[in-house]
Amino acid sequence: MNLRPVASIIVLLLFFSCSKEDISTYQEDLVVRLDEEIETASHKIDEKSQYFDEAFVHWIVNRQQASGLMESTEISNFTSLYDNALAAIFFIQEDRKENAEKIFDYYYAIQETELPQTGGFYQFRKSDGSDAERVWMGDNAWLLIALNQYATKYGSGKYESLSLQLENWIRSLQMENGALRGGTNSDGTEIPNVTEGMITAFHAVKGYDAFHKNMLQFLKNNRWDEDLDLLMAWPENPEYAFALDVLSLSKLIFNDLSDDVLFQANKFLNNQTATLSGEMVSGYCFDEDKDVIWLEGTAQMAVAFNSIQRFDLSEKIMEDIEKTVIQSTMTENAKGIPYTANFGTSYGSNELWDHTDITPALSSTLWYYFAKTNFNPFYAGKKSVIPEADKFWEYDF
Repeated sequence: MNLRPVASIIVLLLFFSCSKEDISTYQEDLVVRLDEEIETASHKIDEKSQYFDEAFVHWIVNRQQASGLMESTEISNFTSLYDNALAAIFFIQEDRKENAEKIFDYYYAIQETELPQTGGFYQFRKSDGSDAERVWMGDNAWLLIALNQYATKYGSGKYESLSLQLENWIRSLQMENGALRGGTNSDGTEIPNVTEGMITAFHAVKGYDAFHKNMLQFLKNNRWDEDLDLLMAWPENPEYAFALDVLSLSKLIFNDLSDDVLFQANKFLNNQTATLSGEMVSGYCFDEDKDVIWLEGTAQMAVAFNSIQRFDLSEKIMEDIEKTVIQSTMTENAKGIPYTANFGTSYGSNELWDHTDITPALSSTLWYYFAKTNFNPFYAGKKSVIPEADKFWEYDF
């Protein structure tokens, strides 16, 4: 909240009833008091942003296995490239360099055998590296984001060759219309152009050139709802045209999008009874069927509200998320956030996995950390050089 305009109005009102000397003295006192209040408020925000329950940190750190990979939940040896990229960002933010390097070292070690065959890394595998499947561009973009943050923080070129291979592959996926191919499913079919993955890749690939410009052109022509001024996930399917993460992540990536994008996410708001705690929880669903509270996505919304300094809304979201906290059954003095508060469907009509609501999940707990510590994982590497004419949310091409 900017308090200085209020101060100016008060001074003007006093002009007619006080002498010049009185006004000068009052204005000086008021400015001093306002500076103190602003400093105090800033200190409280900083203090809040630095606090995070160590029990969550303990749980996250204990997800790392001998291979260096992070298991996504407690009762499975399943890992995802996305979860590992998020965890690497967490470790970098926490200055746990060795933990981040264990993740990067795993992928660095297999780049010469896996990438020539697939282009990008497999999305899923067991924690020992076996049973790898599906090559999804979006998760590889997240890994590139994490690698970029590592290089920036530590001034290291250790993983430069890996970053370059990922960037070149992501660039190679661009089609003539500016869209990015999504990768390859386990059955060999092509993954379509996914909005959430494309905007993540937009951020991951450094700089701003024809790659970025052409992608914005595609988004403008094919994924932008001109009436609502927001990006669509699946315009060909009206029932699932909009997705929660497209709204929250687009605001975090394109920070000068209208703040209204976040309030339009109200279409996903619903109330559910948390499976384990039995408490009524308010939060956001993946889509408009509103049959589940997606806690990872709900935490993403808290991060997005933090980015526009609506801490009142993010704190309310966090209070609801905290109703779902699960104590670890494997690690002492550790706890985490489940993927969803209750059981239901994911984006679209497919059911979630069978323990989505009863065991802590890495992605939800990490986004909870980002929200709780007021950290935007897209802050580093933000595109400050997008030409005004290319910003489809402000101008027509």
